Amino acid sequence: MSFKNLGLCDQLLRAIKEQGYDTPTPVQEQAIPVILKKRDILAGAQTGTGKTAGFTLPMLQLLHEHKEDKRARHQVRALILTPTRELASQVQESVTVYGKFLPFKSCVIFGGVKINPQITALRKGMDIVVATPGRLLDHISQKTIDLSKVDFLILDEADRMLDMGFINDIKKVLQILPKQKQTLLFSATYSKDIKKLSDSLLNSPVLVEVAKENQSAEQIKQIVHPVDKIRKRELLTKLINDGDWKQVLVFTRTKHGANRLSGQLDSDGISSVAIHGNKSQNARTKALADFKAGKIRVLVATDIAARGIDIDQLPHVVNYELPNVPEDYVHRIGRTGRAGNKGEAMSLVCIDENEFLASIEKLMQKDIHKFVIKGFAPDPSIKAEAISMGGGGRGRGRNSKPSNSSRRRR
Repeated sequence: MSFKNLGLCDQLLRAIKEQGYDTPTPVQEQAIPVILKKRDILAGAQTGTGKTAGFTLPMLQLLHEHKEDKRARHQVRALILTPTRELASQVQESVTVYGKFLPFKSCVIFGGVKINPQITALRKGMDIVVATPGRLLDHISQKTIDLSKVDFLILDEADRMLDMGFINDIKKVLQILPKQKQTLLFSATYSKDIKKLSDSLLNSPVLVEVAKENQSAEQIKQIVHPVDKIRKRELLTKLINDGDWKQVLVFTRTKHGANRLSGQLDSDGISSVAIHGNKSQNARTKALADFKAGKIRVLVATDIAARGIDIDQLPHVVNYELPNVPEDYVHRIGRTGRAGNKGEAMSLVCIDENEFLASIEKLMQKDIHKFVIKGFAPDPSIKAEAISMGGGGRGRGRNSKPSNSSRRRR
């Protein structure tokens, strides 16, 4: 099937062609016709499957078909909520790219930057707004955004919004929105909490699933390298140098850990930069741009900061530290193996993290292959210790200490 068979207008087909695409991904092929029929949708799809275009394209098509409805000038007709700034920027980029030949105006609003430029943009009139929940509520409280004409509500990566504690913010937004609207809920993982949320938000939704529940993408090669905690940095440097890796995304559990590891890699002669919630938005944007452009080899990230990193041919993801929330493992490795490309996900696992690994394998219903690198076999005399999640921890693992971190609006 080609995009021409999906009922999209010439302007959208032209934009799609400019991006070099002609065949929809499975989630696009399933979701777009349903959305065009104005049905609510609950879509469970792994990251990297094209789900952003899966809702962006039909949303733009429906706005095009009814562009004169309900407005004398630009009014917000579509609201897209995302959990993080990076993902919001990515979605906005998709709206801009695919909507370049259509007359709709769009903007992105999120925290961490000044609010006044956003207010100025909103006053000019916008058809489509991409937002994080916290900053959107700021605009609602200041009466700088009018959501009374919204026809589409899209929740992207809804599982992460629940995980980050945004459910109350979402409920506040829902109280503002018109009752009659089309709601699209997209989620990388498909949990009981997501099903419960969909029951409260969606009207007789169509279910779209393009991968088994919480299964990692098949094109991602996964491997675990057992290693002592104190030798992880040494092993990571060896892997990067021996493999001549030019671009690798490395995950840590905490912000402090990301900063420390980035500095250590730099001292090893490997160009690196860290991104996390304490970095300014400008710093995070520059770091990601430099990484995509190949100016730095290693991007060290925490889970929240890495959401929205979308690089079609990112070859390597390394879990320097396993996440204490097993679903985060699925999100992490989903940064590679995107758009049909092959990818490799390595996890450097010390004895302290064995329970985290067991939880991940239980979630995915499979064992991950273990391979000990020569010269890095773990010392059998070392005993497991409790893992302190530090200030960057989200949630608690069974062998982690409680974190004092608070959830913040993104």
